[in-house]
Amino acid sequence: MRNCCLDRQDMCVGCYRMLDEIVGWGDASTERRAEILNCCSLRAKKSDLEKNKRLNLTR
Repeated sequence: MRNCCLDRQDMCVGCYRMLDEIVGWGDASTERRAEILNCCSLRAKKSDLEKNKRLNLTR
């Protein structure tokens, strides 16, 4: 099933994987998948911080 929806930077807005990570996921080793998920977690936190900054600026 393909549910990723990419933004302008080729990052999925739902799972925070980059296009190359999405494409390579099926062939990725367990270690590589763990690396990708760690990167996704960092991207999600960064995205949340940026959203909060924008919300605070518009209030």
